[in-house]
Amino acid sequence: MRELGFAVILEDEIDGAAMLRRLERAGRTCYKSEGRITAESAPRFVAMLLKSGHESVLEHEKVTLRLICDRGVTHEIVRHRIGSYSQESTRYCNYGGEKFGREITCIRPGFWSEDDPRMAIWRHAMFQAEQAYFDLLDAGASPQEARSVLPNSLKTEIVVTYNLREWRHFLRLRMSPAAHPQIRELSTEIQRVLREKIPVVFD
Repeated sequence: MRELGFAVILEDEIDGAAMLRRLERAGRTCYKSEGRITAESAPRFVAMLLKSGHESVLEHEKVTLRLICDRGVTHEIVRHRIGSYSQESTRYCNYGGEKFGREITCIRPGFWSEDDPRMAIWRHAMFQAEQAYFDLLDAGASPQEARSVLPNSLKTEIVVTYNLREWRHFLRLRMSPAAHPQIRELSTEIQRVLREKIPVVFD
């Protein structure tokens, strides 16, 4: 059994300044104030839209991210309805094959330290799940049948596309103190990546 941490990978070539300019052009259509566009006006205009709650304009731009996390987290991600998802399939991926090194990969929980006894219990459970999965494959089960014993901690990759308004909505919910610790950790990194690429919208 292999262990990994989560990862956030941009799938788009993002020019945040160009995005802000396109958002300004779209938003100014509502006020017919296109004549007020200047080389520097986009950040200020988009900030004004956000302050006034006129976030529908943000739906004109989208970002696609590849997220490496556990399957428990993706069960929460796909509950967001305004999005497109492509996820690694445990029906068709055979982790007993050479392609996967005949091992499963799990995402380490970030809420227990290495010397915490609960981490040892978690690790033992992951090894047991891995062994049960391979035993089922060896007994003739198909990957889609054997997956029934795979844990929520199983590493998965999911490609997620949301418009900018939905990313803001996602982050408001998933960075909340009430959110699950692992999705909150992942969301904090998503916000960092998006804020770096698209200032104003994700400040």
